[in-house]
Amino acid sequence: MGLFDLFRSSPQTVRVDTPVGAAPLRVSAAGKPWSLWSDGLGTFAIRSLQVMIVAAITAAVIIGIQQITVVTIPLVLALIFASAFAPVMTWLRARGVPSIVATLLALFAILLLLGAVSWLIVWAVRDQWDELYSRAQQGFDDLMAWVGTLPFDIDQGQIDEWVATLTDFVTSAQFGSGALAGVGAVANFVTGLVLMVVMLFFFLKDGPQMWAFVLRPFRGEQYDRAVRIGDKTVSTLGSYVRGTATVAAVDALGILVGLLILQVPLAIPLAVLVFLLAFIPIVGATVAGILAALVALVANGWVIALIVVGVVVLVNQLEGNFLQPFLMGRTMKLHAFVVLIALTIGTVLSGIIGAVLAVPIAAVAWGIVQVWDGPDLPARWARPKHREVEREVQRELQRELQRENG
Repeated sequence: MGLFDLFRSSPQTVRVDTPVGAAPLRVSAAGKPWSLWSDGLGTFAIRSLQVMIVAAITAAVIIGIQQITVVTIPLVLALIFASAFAPVMTWLRARGVPSIVATLLALFAILLLLGAVSWLIVWAVRDQWDELYSRAQQGFDDLMAWVGTLPFDIDQGQIDEWVATLTDFVTSAQFGSGALAGVGAVANFVTGLVLMVVMLFFFLKDGPQMWAFVLRPFRGEQYDRAVRIGDKTVSTLGSYVRGTATVAAVDALGILVGLLILQVPLAIPLAVLVFLLAFIPIVGATVAGILAALVALVANGWVIALIVVGVVVLVNQLEGNFLQPFLMGRTMKLHAFVVLIALTIGTVLSGIIGAVLAVPIAAVAWGIVQVWDGPDLPARWARPKHREVEREVQRELQRELQRENG
């Protein structure tokens, strides 16, 4: 039945048995009592209303999450870190290490890694900032000298006006209010970091018990499905973090070697930035390559900058074609279009942190669909058609065998 066929359906009077003296009951062609809500247009209106209610609930949930990001973001990050270190916790507990000791060891390792990355960036930038600043100033002067050699005239007064406008903005009250907003953002960051550490401690220590408590209301098939969803979520998040971290480390090491050979300043912080941006698929590698090329352009000239671009492209090709498929396998088997849409939605909703979390959340959602009806049985609407046909043929053969044996 087409869409417009829904609106052509009309009530029909069908002969039904009714008590003596009662008026005949008008029913639809399907045999149900007819009303304005049971014809084609009514069915379409009910479905539209249902869609609007679901959309309104989804929007309300998203808006609510945005209002309490200081809680939701640390919660998601703590869950991701706990999933990544779940095999470590299992290994330690299997060897008789007390739960509190294993938790403290894993938590200390996570904080040590985060602290080392932060310290490395600060140390390298502070150590080479003066050199980069002087080369940037020299590069700007060279650019102005090159502009003066162009065959057409550029008003020097206009350039001076732009520089003065930028200077006025930096010294204005608007810039000061932005600085105050930055102080507030730092306070929220510290609060979220402390909250994430506390949540991570409890996830590592009591994660299985907490999940068992959440599963108490479920029974039967719903309980089995909830268990599969929990296991799939933890395995997907853990595999994603471990695989992406390994790929990012190899990328950062390759680009670091290239930058050191070419004697590009800030090689270490740029390599660390490559490692961090690798957690944003598609976009992260591009941004890291642009930043590395810009630093090389300012400090070493356009020839070295082009070589840096070549190094970045080579490393990214090796990662995408060999390393990532080998390490991550089917964990992140999402179409590039889905990844791009997830990145866009995550960036719009929560900025950079949303871009980082969008892809693993999308992977978890798809993983849940894949185990909805069984350990290796996706939801019915997501099953490939040929597999459905094969299973139907197998069921028909089994029925034939049962009838023959019976």
